[in-house]
Amino acid sequence: MTETTAATRIIRHVRGMPASDGAGVKLTRVIGTPELPDLDPFLLLDEFGTDHAEDYLAGFPDHPHRGFETVTYMLDGRMRHRDNHGNEGLLVPGSVQWMTAGRGLVHSEMPEQEAGRMRGFQLWVNLPARDKMTAPKYQEFAPERIPVVAAGEGVSVKVIAGVVDGVEGPIAQPATDPIYLDITLAPGANWRYGLPEGHNAFAYAFEGDVHVGEGEAARTLSSQELAVLGGGARLAVHAGDAGAHLILVAGRPLREPVARHGPFVMNTREELMQAFVDFQQGRF
Repeated sequence: MTETTAATRIIRHVRGMPASDGAGVKLTRVIGTPELPDLDPFLLLDEFGTDHAEDYLAGFPDHPHRGFETVTYMLDGRMRHRDNHGNEGLLVPGSVQWMTAGRGLVHSEMPEQEAGRMRGFQLWVNLPARDKMTAPKYQEFAPERIPVVAAGEGVSVKVIAGVVDGVEGPIAQPATDPIYLDITLAPGANWRYGLPEGHNAFAYAFEGDVHVGEGEAARTLSSQELAVLGGGARLAVHAGDAGAHLILVAGRPLREPVARHGPFVMNTREELMQAFVDFQQGRF
């Protein structure tokens, strides 16, 4: 990356709103709200985090998906996945599930704990029209399969997808070429990272505050705030006095029409209606 590369800046701040999903699980919805309905190719970002078992114990019983991918990243707690294609897995702290719903599946995500902290993220990533009716696929990555890079003094980066200092994450998706990084910054630590040209990108701080950008254009991203990034490929972050913990996510936009309702995301209203018919007739 040359010094002439333009610097990325915050072009929009978004704060999540309280929501519930599944059988009443309480969470914070950050993408998928009236304020930020989507950020192509990303359709939804939920943060779940609580010490109160009653907020998560009912879990997410059987529900369908078609036309996109779900990415679940667990920070704390244990969640059991089952689907009607015979896949089963247990998400533990630090693990990642990348599920391609494709033409359709029915799955459940249920807590395997009755007390303690449950915390993590679920991200929805759109699929291009050509892949929406592909066969469902389930990938689970244990914590030891997620590489951690010491990217600088006081900087630790978990590489879920993308490349940091030559280290590649385990997840690849050619359609959207995603980047998904979990970044921990010690107090006062700095880090620079080159984002791919043309990708849409966001950062979400969930512990501490982080300054994003360079010079007079730098702006503060506070805890539980999402920053839509733009303006250049050179991202610079600088932690505040308490340090910071954030995720950085980017992907190639699809620039296709979106027809969306509940758990189905297609390209036309007719395809969306067909998804409901297929589900009701047991074709998932």
